[in-house]
Amino acid sequence: VQLQASGGGLVQAGGSLRLSCLASGHTFTNYIMGWFRQAPGKEREFVASVSWNRGTTAYAGSVKGRFTISRDSAKNMVYLQMNSLKTEDTAVYYCATQPGGAREYRYWGRGTLVTVSS
Repeated sequence: VQLQASGGGLVQAGGSLRLSCLASGHTFTNYIMGWFRQAPGKEREFVASVSWNRGTTAYAGSVKGRFTISRDSAKNMVYLQMNSLKTEDTAVYYCATQPGGAREYRYWGRGTLVTVSS
């Protein structure tokens, strides 16, 4: 399994960015796709997830209402639309996947840096 995240960059507070994650090397039926982030000096934290089959989503409280996760099964892509960005959203964002039946995210991509300036 390979995950390749892209779309990070520098944006002003209040702005928007869309992150993309290309998943390859496997059929992702029954997988859960997730986005995590790690800010400088902090532990990695969950941001959002989507189930590959049904598109069921979940969000961290800190991003609910501002971020939207989605997937395009035909393209093997997962997206994270981030609106109303805040300086505290600055972090390296990682795409990850959890196989069906697994208790944890098993595969991780390299991160993409999002910097939100005031």
